[in-house]
Amino acid sequence: MIDFSLFLHGSPTEKKETASAILSGFQKAGFIYLKNHGIPSSKVQQVFKYSAEFFARPQEEKDSLEWYSAKANRGYTAHGREKVTQLEEKGDVEALRQAVPDLKESYEVGREGEPGCPNMWLPDDTEGGWGAKFKSDMLSFHDECKGLHIEIMRAIAAGLGIDVSWFDSYTDQGDNTLRLLHYPPVKKDVFEKNPNQVRAGEHSDYGSITLLFQDSRGGLQVESPRGTFVDATPIPDTIVINAGDLLARWSNDSIKSTKHRVVEPPLPPSPDQGNTYPARYSVAYFCNPNFNRMVEVIPNTVGKEGRKYESVNSGDYLVMRLEATY
Repeated sequence: MIDFSLFLHGSPTEKKETASAILSGFQKAGFIYLKNHGIPSSKVQQVFKYSAEFFARPQEEKDSLEWYSAKANRGYTAHGREKVTQLEEKGDVEALRQAVPDLKESYEVGREGEPGCPNMWLPDDTEGGWGAKFKSDMLSFHDECKGLHIEIMRAIAAGLGIDVSWFDSYTDQGDNTLRLLHYPPVKKDVFEKNPNQVRAGEHSDYGSITLLFQDSRGGLQVESPRGTFVDATPIPDTIVINAGDLLARWSNDSIKSTKHRVVEPPLPPSPDQGNTYPARYSVAYFCNPNFNRMVEVIPNTVGKEGRKYESVNSGDYLVMRLEATY
């Protein structure tokens, strides 16, 4: 648990200590909790409210906003279409999808105005202006998270001992994805009949870092340094931050991109819920280097083992990973 206000507003010593703690968390576990991160709780709650309202809309309305390409990575994904996994071959992913489908639907928003990659919005006049308000709030939250992404990358730079602005030219475009996630109610016996059933399969994220906002339901598990999966228990007013594959690559694997999954909730349904787990909602903000930048191993992360990775274009890498997932 790291108090990010000490990096944003603290003394030089506090900034340095906080940056070191963040880097250490990413190096040892790949996951940290961040509190006092600067995004108001009221804004987060508003996004969750709009998320629940969006997923409650008619199926044909959501389907009209269908996710349409890995390059754009925008729009609505219905139940069963995506299968998150560590597998990279499309045929292998499809076989796993058939055996153990992910129990979720999602909606993704990228930066507005990217040529050839429009966001998929309901009409502004939907339900008396609901569509316009939803769009405005999603874009505002996207920008708010972009600002936090920049600051966290500055903290990582400070922890690494490089110039605090080293990553700024990789983060200024905001080629990031805001994802609303809905895990619908599910009967307890679904998990009993198939011991391998999960709400979202075991995987690591593809980009630099992910900001994850959880509701109170639970079910997120993170692979520990010992190789066991442990609960990432929801803590109010915190963000779970994890490093992704591109940051691991960038840091020559000195930072860990840790596998995680969403499983059967840790507590059984309450008596009034019968045999059914209630819905779970989460909001993920996937942060990436600007899609036009090459990601090369950061020089001072190269030890005696040398560079483990060739340079790769950020945008091309993300498209390659997404094409196998859908």
